[in-house]
Amino acid sequence: MDYSYESEQTKFMREFLEKNPQVQEKRLAARSIWWDKALDKNQQKHFKESTVPHKPYAYFGAQSDD
Repeated sequence: MDYSYESEQTKFMREFLEKNPQVQEKRLAARSIWWDKALDKNQQKHFKESTVPHKPYAYFGAQSDD
């Protein structure tokens, strides 16, 4: 079985990144804006303490005792 198959998308991306190495640097810089953040333990504790517990069976309508 031939496991060397490479899709057109994979070929395009590989060649594109070889021709444009600055894209990888920009991607990493953009990622750090949204995802690579230092965690603030006090703020996380505050978020956890301030959450409101969910009611059970939230996706069903109110049941009446009729």
